[in-house]
Amino acid sequence: MKHNSRRHFLKASAALAAGTAVLRGTPVFALTDKPIVTLVPTQLMQFAYADVQLLDGPMLEQFHHNVDLFLNLPDDNLLKPFRQLAGQPAPGEDMGGWYSPSPDFDPPHNMTGYVPGHSFGQYLSGLARAYAVTGNMAVQHKVQALVAGFAPTITTKFYDGYCLPAYTFDKTNCGLIDAHQFAGDPIALAVLNKATDAVLPWLPPKALNREQMMARPHKNIAFTWDESYTLPENFYLGYQRGAGSRYRQLAQRFLEDDTYFGPLSENHNVLPGQHAYSHVNALSSAMQAYLTDSSTMHLDAARNGFRFVLEQSFATGGWGPDESFRQPDTDQLVNTLHTSHSSFETPCGAYGHFKIARYLMRVTGDSSYGDSMEAILYNTILGARPIRADGISYYYSDYNMNAKKVDYPEQWPCCSGTFPQLTADYGISSYFHNPKGIYINLYVPSRVTWRQGNARVIITQLTSYPNSGESALHLNMDRAERFSIALRIPAWAGKHTCIRVNGKLTPVALQPGTWAHLDREWKNDDRVELSIDMPLRLVPIDPQHPDTVALLHGPVALFAIDPGAANMTRQQLLAAQKVSSTSPDWEVATDQGKVRMKSFPEITNETYRLYQNT
Repeated sequence: MKHNSRRHFLKASAALAAGTAVLRGTPVFALTDKPIVTLVPTQLMQFAYADVQLLDGPMLEQFHHNVDLFLNLPDDNLLKPFRQLAGQPAPGEDMGGWYSPSPDFDPPHNMTGYVPGHSFGQYLSGLARAYAVTGNMAVQHKVQALVAGFAPTITTKFYDGYCLPAYTFDKTNCGLIDAHQFAGDPIALAVLNKATDAVLPWLPPKALNREQMMARPHKNIAFTWDESYTLPENFYLGYQRGAGSRYRQLAQRFLEDDTYFGPLSENHNVLPGQHAYSHVNALSSAMQAYLTDSSTMHLDAARNGFRFVLEQSFATGGWGPDESFRQPDTDQLVNTLHTSHSSFETPCGAYGHFKIARYLMRVTGDSSYGDSMEAILYNTILGARPIRADGISYYYSDYNMNAKKVDYPEQWPCCSGTFPQLTADYGISSYFHNPKGIYINLYVPSRVTWRQGNARVIITQLTSYPNSGESALHLNMDRAERFSIALRIPAWAGKHTCIRVNGKLTPVALQPGTWAHLDREWKNDDRVELSIDMPLRLVPIDPQHPDTVALLHGPVALFAIDPGAANMTRQQLLAAQKVSSTSPDWEVATDQGKVRMKSFPEITNETYRLYQNT
């Protein structure tokens, strides 16, 4: 689209957005989580962002911190790299790190100036989703101002000499379609079309893996790291949200069927050696191919691929040490406990993990995907340090035998982009629904509101989980209605798990690893109390090394603090005791004395160890 001025562009863009909305029968400012094209039906559905509100607790604290941080970053700072690379006046301060252009970029020795503006789209996305959660007009105004400021900077010149065009555009795409969908931005889709035109000359003809990228001429090693295989998910979402049919065609063009989805669909594990986060993220593209194009091959690929990920995950739920998958049935994974301090790419990995688990849970209805989500929640991301105002971010969880929490040295890395998206998604990860009723996936302090049949239902969940196994659901209803409340019973749950309704023990069968369905007529002020028996258990790092184990209490991995040379037997680990009724810490009595055990969120600057050799 050509324009003579920023004003002309905004006017034309608004007209295009309005025209698209009229053709689709959707008002310009209709904020909805529903696509405007027909998708494959799923067993479960997500709630809208506004339907779920987090209550006081660490998840809400993370969400508020991220919203406040990005809401208060100056627009000129965020837009500066785009203006600089477009040759335009660029007021504001350099943000530094990965985000600002720098002549010092020398991969892999110096990553300063790595991918200028790379995470802008993710910051935009996180804010748009936060607006959908909160309705905070200041957040909506921020989103729309950033889209309007970004629009005049768009030029194909931006990608000239840029090492990761697909990587950065994918984030830009996500931010713009979220700005449209969740923040009611009237020009976002028009801006997306212009941004797409700008990047297309720099994209390969098809999805290329890193080996194929390495075979092409490249200026330096960073040019072989682009991730064109992650593009389809957001291209499909753009198509679903009204950006036009070319986005469906682009999604199909960049499906990595030949070397990734095809073999995975036939149950061939091609993950070893692959970059971990981007290939888990690509599984969400396979799910969109299924939902949009009814491709069962891609559903099989996503389901098998995620199973392969889980089979080589740590006891924390984390995966991909040094950002790569390892060969199964070898010593490769256990060896990283001694060779690596970069065990799991935490905010990025947690974001990708939650996404694919939500897709698979929606399609299959399988509660086990919720088990994997809560493992990631309590053992990785809730222990991540907050993003600092200067862009220093938490990146890797360390599972080394001599581990420490450290921040990433460069400002504004990729994990600074996925962190605000993930925390905005906490609510929609906690509950699902279908015509039969509601599914309680995560036991977190929260409130969910929806219409079931003729009734308006509000469920308030109060819980101290996972410090205890107790959760209480209080129903507020404007009329009685029959429906099902399904409670996820974790696969590790003990035999004393029970449910009470209005104080009375229910006879419903409780099978660990499934949903417990309470189907009855519910009325105002009803109360459901779930008590999950949370036994201590030992989880080996893999089947080949059964004596290298982590201690877990329910979903929570316990880390030995300042363990030194202390050796712990299986019997001693399983005899661990709480330090006190009010402390989340545990103690293991060893021959060398007591060793304190902490959950990941409780660890600050101590040396710690996840796995014990028994």
